[in-house]
Amino acid sequence: MMIEPLPGRLYRAAPGFEDHLEYELGPGREDSGYCVPGGPFFYTAEIPAGPVFWYRNIWLSPIKIEFDSITEAAGALRNIQRNWSSDLFTQFRRGALIQEKLPALSCKRRPFPWLLPESPLGIWTLLDAHRMIASASSASPFPGGIIEFEEDRLGPPSRAYLKLWEALVRCRKWPQPGERCLDAGASPGGWTWALAKLGALVSSVDRAALENGVEKMPGVSFIKHDAFTLRPEEMGPVDWLFCDVICYPSRLCEWIEKWLASGLCRNYICTIKMQGQAMEEGFAAARRLVEIPGSSVVHLYHNKHELTWMRISP
Repeated sequence: MMIEPLPGRLYRAAPGFEDHLEYELGPGREDSGYCVPGGPFFYTAEIPAGPVFWYRNIWLSPIKIEFDSITEAAGALRNIQRNWSSDLFTQFRRGALIQEKLPALSCKRRPFPWLLPESPLGIWTLLDAHRMIASASSASPFPGGIIEFEEDRLGPPSRAYLKLWEALVRCRKWPQPGERCLDAGASPGGWTWALAKLGALVSSVDRAALENGVEKMPGVSFIKHDAFTLRPEEMGPVDWLFCDVICYPSRLCEWIEKWLASGLCRNYICTIKMQGQAMEEGFAAARRLVEIPGSSVVHLYHNKHELTWMRISP
């Protein structure tokens, strides 16, 4: 058996957005034996100078392991740490046999709210029958970068609440009963529904109406207005600001910066919409927001052609 540390990082592309990841990584990306042409992984020997957003996961400390048997492969991983999940694109049967020899991980859908465990979770994949890439640490806290929830198919008016749930689980924090939330661009009410279910007091702002059942939920108040033209001082202090508005990314940045300057909110989760925009404008907005101290920008598993900006108070 041979174990070889690899410089740089391995990126698992968000499916359907491989071109976005290639754009971010730039010409320095290497086509090497660590990546199979047409596969979902991109390897860089050097860490990119700028931020990268369009990934499902980043393998932060990759190593190459050459092994003779399934037992030897599983043993090599167990010698590093306890918990591992696979992200296979080839050798699926052999990969399943290796995973069976590792401590079991729950693959069931999660209820919400769900507090992420803090124990480290490694990630690995097979290149062929006798070579694997593994990393004891990665950018995503979820196995393979995937999180699926026990869905409510009756209460919410859309499935948009799933990306809010994912963002809150990532933050390891969510609104508590009685906390005041502003939901900008709320219609038809998926995020408002999720927040009201937590017992929060939700001010939902949109020019379009909420779904009738959501508007009648306890703690929900609806304001028919363009959220971006309401000044923070008009709304007053809030514990959480949420925004899923379809708008130009630059306009979202300007609105967020007004709220930050006001000091009237402590926690933020906002969606950066990319539809219909020049790619560079969306990237520029993401780079602008991630530079705000305490911020992160990610492509959530439940995101589509959009990114999510989060800034949570300690």
